[in-house]
Amino acid sequence: MAKKSMLEREKKRNNLSIKYFQIRKELTILLKKSKLFSQKLELSQKIQKLPRNGAFVRLRNRCWKTGRPRGFFRFFGLCRNAMRELAHDCYLPGVTKASW
Repeated sequence: MAKKSMLEREKKRNNLSIKYFQIRKELTILLKKSKLFSQKLELSQKIQKLPRNGAFVRLRNRCWKTGRPRGFFRFFGLCRNAMRELAHDCYLPGVTKASW
């Protein structure tokens, strides 16, 4: 199980990224369309003043069961260890153990 502080930090980042998504998107579109160098500098400064944790890039995929950040399967939202346990207990439909 991941530390509670890490999980809370991830929740905070998720909320901030949702809050600032629209503003960041509009500013980046304007930045790409602008042709004047002074205008680009002004827009990039506005983007830099937004909180860093408000960017989607800083989010990390975590297992919903254990909070583990590595070995994450997007389709299930689980890490490899939790997925293996649930697959063996037949809680994941259609998942079978490979054998060849």
